[in-house]
Amino acid sequence: MGNEYRNLQIDRGSEIWRILISRPGDRNSIDSPLMVELEAALNEAEQGSVRAVVFSGKGKEYFIGGADGIEMMQCSPEQAEAFSERIQTLFNRMEASPLILVAAVNGLCFGGGFEFALACDLRLAAHSARIGLPEVKVGIIPGGGGTQRLPRLVGPGLATEMIFSGRLYGGQEAARLGLVNRAAEDKDLLAEAERMLEPILRNPQHALRRAKAAIKGGQDLTSGLAEERAQFGPCFGHKFFVELMKKQLKSGLLVTTAQLPAGFLD
Repeated sequence: MGNEYRNLQIDRGSEIWRILISRPGDRNSIDSPLMVELEAALNEAEQGSVRAVVFSGKGKEYFIGGADGIEMMQCSPEQAEAFSERIQTLFNRMEASPLILVAAVNGLCFGGGFEFALACDLRLAAHSARIGLPEVKVGIIPGGGGTQRLPRLVGPGLATEMIFSGRLYGGQEAARLGLVNRAAEDKDLLAEAERMLEPILRNPQHALRRAKAAIKGGQDLTSGLAEERAQFGPCFGHKFFVELMKKQLKSGLLVTTAQLPAGFLD
């Protein structure tokens, strides 16, 4: 792939990269090609002197608007479980990176978007951000590690309430609840991310890398993620999600740049 990315805009600083997730016609959602690009960008960053990566979303409306519903609505239960495994693999790869990954949540951040943020080491949210896991509202469940990482972050009580209700939380409330490390004024979000990193990057890289490995190593996700995949796939044996997506596409509530098979919406 080299240094060319279709869905990412990268500002390559000497120690900090800013990566802008850029699928504006599709809510910056995570589809299979974007997953490939994100892995490639991590591989590239790890080859040089980079120590941290700050992710944000293109535009003011979305950080990441979930995993790509258009791709998922065409999945059988078996394909949905495979999609879950693929996105889990990306997020596991992020956690395993020696770099410090920061999610600068600058807009709507739900479903797979929040699961992406959960796989980062640090999270900041703009005051206007809205964050949560609303999958049950569309008849599925989190499939990118949300059922496992969220309880580890905020405890099972709050995580259960969040997942069962599908509620979205504003940036300041998200900070108060511990969903993000801190909130910032929208215009100051990226500057605040770098202010957060400044004292961290004064420390030696080998110590930061080993500290991250120790923190992540104490949170065994393997069996939990497998169970999540096993419960995610069968949701696609029900018509609720697909019929809801079709209805939203026909009404114009949901737009996409994807080309659906002929007759798919009939």
